[in-house]
Amino acid sequence: MLGVGVWAYGETETAEDFMVAGRSLGAVVIAGTLLATWMGSGTVTGGANSIAYDNGLIPAILIGTASLIGIGVLKALAPRIRRFDKLTVPEMIGEELGDEGRIISLLVIAFAYVGIVSYQFIGIGFVLNVTTGLSVMQGTLLGTALIIALAAMGGLMSVAYTDAISAFLMLVGLVIAVPFVFFEAGGWSGITANVPAAHLDTLGNLSFLEFFALWAPPLLLILADQNMYQRIIAGETDDGTNAGLIAWFVGAIATMTLVPLIAFASRAMFPALDPGMALIATTTTLPTWVGGLLLAAATAFIITTGSSYLLSACTNLSQDLYKGFINPDAPDERIFWLTRVLVVVLGLFAFVLGQYFPTILEVQMYSYTAYGAAITPPLLSIFLFRDRLTKIGGLTGMVAGAVLAVSWDTVLGSPYGLDAVIVAAPIGCVLIMLVSYLTSARSSPSPTKA
Repeated sequence: MLGVGVWAYGETETAEDFMVAGRSLGAVVIAGTLLATWMGSGTVTGGANSIAYDNGLIPAILIGTASLIGIGVLKALAPRIRRFDKLTVPEMIGEELGDEGRIISLLVIAFAYVGIVSYQFIGIGFVLNVTTGLSVMQGTLLGTALIIALAAMGGLMSVAYTDAISAFLMLVGLVIAVPFVFFEAGGWSGITANVPAAHLDTLGNLSFLEFFALWAPPLLLILADQNMYQRIIAGETDDGTNAGLIAWFVGAIATMTLVPLIAFASRAMFPALDPGMALIATTTTLPTWVGGLLLAAATAFIITTGSSYLLSACTNLSQDLYKGFINPDAPDERIFWLTRVLVVVLGLFAFVLGQYFPTILEVQMYSYTAYGAAITPPLLSIFLFRDRLTKIGGLTGMVAGAVLAVSWDTVLGSPYGLDAVIVAAPIGCVLIMLVSYLTSARSSPSPTKA
């Protein structure tokens, strides 16, 4: 992967090359980069992996339906996204909601993405702990250096091609590993006999609200994830991009089924693990070549996801904050190198942030909720209800969603036992529609004046 990064360094000459790979990606690379970016440490050590281990197989697989719905929506919106001709989500939001919307969105994205990057570092720490005997902290430090280096060298050019490689590795590794893991766990009957009885129920040991609080954040994130939008923009042709999105959908189905199967078997084999280690731990029971392939694939997924989100956050600060507000006349070369410097600075900050969250799943859900509540409602409104959206309506929903996402659990203590995602995003959506309706009605000319 670092070798590809060195190659991409020589191919990257402009800010557009760095941010959207010069809009040159074909269908295969589009599919691979979308799959690998979305299925990173959150899949391998958090998300469906942790849920399958802690709560059961069925809820873990059902969680994946959120991503599939999101991919379907993005495929429908892809032609509009490509025609918008913007490089970042804050640019898109700023086009309709002004400078205020652009500033709010770039700050929220940088905050959420740094959180997502932080648990990619920890995910590599888990893998290296199993494979080399390094402590999780030592592995995390090494993972931090790898991710920062890959993102800084070639930008999206290096990330996209390593994504495609890692996506292929992961799918092959999972397909090969599942039969071996099930055999070692005693088959389906052996697994079901050695997991808690509640883990065999439809929602495992989760209530509906608990399940929904885990299901909604990934949907809200993927619908407006800047990484996905930039990869759609980076496609060389509309047809190639469309084919890549379809392949992503198929790959996501496979990944989000196979990972929970392995983690569910892991619960029967290792009943007292940190949930984030569920998939990784099973590799110690596999033939060396199978376990090694799966661990290499998992590491590749984590590295490319971390570098993608780190690069995207830095793009917001250089393209939207610096060039958009501080120095609009900044030459392309300065934006290019400023983005590289920011990769290192934000990467180090993400490492520090990761030390304050007790589990990967916790920081994952917190980051997803903040992004999904503040960014997804106004961005989808721009694409779906542009003629009825008003600036004050969009800004009201953005601010309300962001404030509730950050404060609902931490400051207010989850009133009524509801998670932030159940409250923040719906209130943001309602306020956008209600305030837009009221302000557009007020500004419309009366029939007599018309």
